[in-house]
Amino acid sequence: MPISPENRARYPKDWKAISHRIRFDRAEGRCECEGECGIDHGDRCAAEHGKPNPMTGSNVVLTTAHLDHTPENCADTNLKAMCQRCHLRLDAGHHAMNARATRFRKAGQSDLFTEAAA
Repeated sequence: MPISPENRARYPKDWKAISHRIRFDRAEGRCECEGECGIDHGDRCAAEHGKPNPMTGSNVVLTTAHLDHTPENCADTNLKAMCQRCHLRLDAGHHAMNARATRFRKAGQSDLFTEAAA
């Protein structure tokens, strides 16, 4: 997944190397999702980098997901290689919350959202 400009500073300087190691050394180019995305894969998602996704047919680009959605936490146990489908599903709730916060902030209501999230 592309890193948004406002979050770039939250990633370590060697993020590209960390991500590459997770995706291609540890995961060997295959999605590591075992259901964290909400889909019962039976075992592990069969999507492989550079090949058609078995479920969607779209070309797979393997990504590295932070399971706790915290870019600063780059411990191996917090990172998983994921196909776009699994990664987007894993992050769907987090993305919705961020979008809601952005809408409130743009409307001048950021204090209301902050209090509701606390």
